[in-house]
Amino acid sequence: MTAYPNNLNRLSKILSIIMILISLLLLCSIKYSGVRQSYCSFLSPVIYPPNKTSILLNSPADQSSNPASLKLYAKSACLIEASSGRTLYSKDSDTPLPMASTTKIMTCILALENSSENDIVTVSKYASGMPDVQLNINEGEQYKMGDLLYSLMLESHNDTAVAIAEHIGGSVEGFAAIMNQKALEIGCSNTSFVTPNGLDADGHHTTAHDLCLIASYALRNQRFIDITNTASHSFSDVSGKRNFTVNNKNLFLSSYKGALGIKTGFTGKAGYCFVGASKRNDMLLISSVLASGWPPNKSYKWSDTKQLMDYGYSSYSIQSFNKQLSLNPIPIIDTNGTCPCYTKAIPISKNISFTYPLCNSDSVTIKINTPDYIIPPVHKGDVIGSVSLCVKDTIINEEKIISTLTVEKYSYHDIINFVLEMFLI
Repeated sequence: MTAYPNNLNRLSKILSIIMILISLLLLCSIKYSGVRQSYCSFLSPVIYPPNKTSILLNSPADQSSNPASLKLYAKSACLIEASSGRTLYSKDSDTPLPMASTTKIMTCILALENSSENDIVTVSKYASGMPDVQLNINEGEQYKMGDLLYSLMLESHNDTAVAIAEHIGGSVEGFAAIMNQKALEIGCSNTSFVTPNGLDADGHHTTAHDLCLIASYALRNQRFIDITNTASHSFSDVSGKRNFTVNNKNLFLSSYKGALGIKTGFTGKAGYCFVGASKRNDMLLISSVLASGWPPNKSYKWSDTKQLMDYGYSSYSIQSFNKQLSLNPIPIIDTNGTCPCYTKAIPISKNISFTYPLCNSDSVTIKINTPDYIIPPVHKGDVIGSVSLCVKDTIINEEKIISTLTVEKYSYHDIINFVLEMFLI
């Protein structure tokens, strides 16, 4: 007598499942998304809110300096932090201007990259005829490249610059082409080199910002730092008949804590120019000033540079981020006109690790850019979103979010399996 009710209950459950399956199959043909979505929300095993909020990450300690307090003589100036490239101060820093012998920064780094310091450089008539400042080398004389680099950077000799340029580029024009190509690679957008020494010439110009980029690039080379920080250097020509001693004319090196150089410059058209660098508390700052006065105001460039450096160190500090983000999984829903009621999700996680110079007025946020859902198929390794680190709404770093799973397009078999999992206990 008990078998009949049990059989009836089993039959009833089977009929219920069949009715659910029929309903699902009918639902797949319904074109009204509102009906499908309401059904989906009932049957979906997980519902996740989208990852669209911006999260406050950090707020550095209060600092006191104000860029408006800087009173510079220079017509154009720039200050950047080397590791990030962030511009900390700018005064008409994208205005093209002549840059005098700060040009030799590029000449020196290209010589280090494109020749050996043991190369023998033969002096041409053209090189020997360059105007002051000169080493006074003569046509036909030979020198080691390494010795000429000290002459170039410590005393800014114009004849030396041309001898180096001709050795590497075959001519001044050939070397200028190499200089301009390197400037583009570094990211300089307003720089045009015509000479290797910076003497006034039509079309020879750069900007304060581009000069900082060039200096930042050069400072990655330890030999460049060694040469520009040398107090004096003695050498002779290859024959040993002529002897020279060159002395560093960069007063910034001995007058500012942490100074690393780099290069002075002056012409009648450019005025006094200087590119400086200093390092304190693991923060490397690079400054440039163009047209910082004319004779007799030789000291203006030092005053301007010290103001820029003081401002940078008093207003900014290096802040480190290392944060594991808690992110909601991204649902995978088939909503292309077939049945959307079977939902899976891709779990996502992201670690943000970044170092950046910040001041007291900076607002730092993480912006999570992920879709509300993903339509399959999606494959392992696909980019499914990104995480952006922003300072004052400017993106300073962006990292991709990569799918860790492969999910193929849903089939009726998937839907039936889901229903069986949900209802057949």
